[in-house]
Amino acid sequence: MHYYSVKRFLLLITIILSSLLLRSQAMEKQLREVIQLIVPREGGGNGAGVAWHPIQKKYYAAIAGNTSYSLGVYDVNGKLTSPDKQETLFDVRGIWYNPTTEKLQMNGYKDFGWAEYLLNAQGLPSSVHKLQAGMNQPDLQSAGAYDYKENLVYFLNEVGMVEVFEANTAKYQRQFSLKYLIEEGKGSYENDVLNEYTFYDQYNTTLVYTGLMGAELGVLNIYTDRIELYSLKTGYLKEKLLLPKGTATRNTLNFSFANGTYFLFDQDKRIWRGYK
Repeated sequence: MHYYSVKRFLLLITIILSSLLLRSQAMEKQLREVIQLIVPREGGGNGAGVAWHPIQKKYYAAIAGNTSYSLGVYDVNGKLTSPDKQETLFDVRGIWYNPTTEKLQMNGYKDFGWAEYLLNAQGLPSSVHKLQAGMNQPDLQSAGAYDYKENLVYFLNEVGMVEVFEANTAKYQRQFSLKYLIEEGKGSYENDVLNEYTFYDQYNTTLVYTGLMGAELGVLNIYTDRIELYSLKTGYLKEKLLLPKGTATRNTLNFSFANGTYFLFDQDKRIWRGYK
């Protein structure tokens, strides 16, 4: 074989092996706590989610379970700016900011549907405008994650597959797998079949959307205490974010992403703890 042909062949093999290595070895990063959002009052044991409003420059943190439970509004440093009595006005499960409508939107428990907040002059929710009626999600407690680039809402279903809904109409589009969500490192990347029991045993049922190129979707691994980021295009595991030792994790709700920060709700202290 000609020298240059051999050289090209070896270069091709190197590229292929490097590509396979990158797909099989996700990067690791240690997270640290950077902010706390303290829930101002009792009522409800689960955090529904946290959203960042870039125009208001405020965080909105909702407690799940009842329309009268707390919705805390906080400045960029985590200082509470809303009155203690501020209510969610909606049984929130997932909450996000829509840059097209410039509104805070959410999906609710069971058949509460999807809705958005109308804010007063102080940036506090004064009422709720219903967007879509009925149960437009995999199950009762599903928390939606909004993809502002594609105008889609993602949910994890009961076996860990991602279900995709059109944001304007709440119409179901499709579903796909996250590769190696359970069997990471134990075989082929094509082995993406999950079962209901291992998924609930090892992962939180809430999905987050980060907007990060190639690592758009995040799930919380409660077995290893880490957040795993997956590629939206390929479904492959891209990065592992290691939580500080002793971080409280749950198998449903209590996990969110806003303003480049991963939030976990500490049920004992009633604090949303933000990590970067």
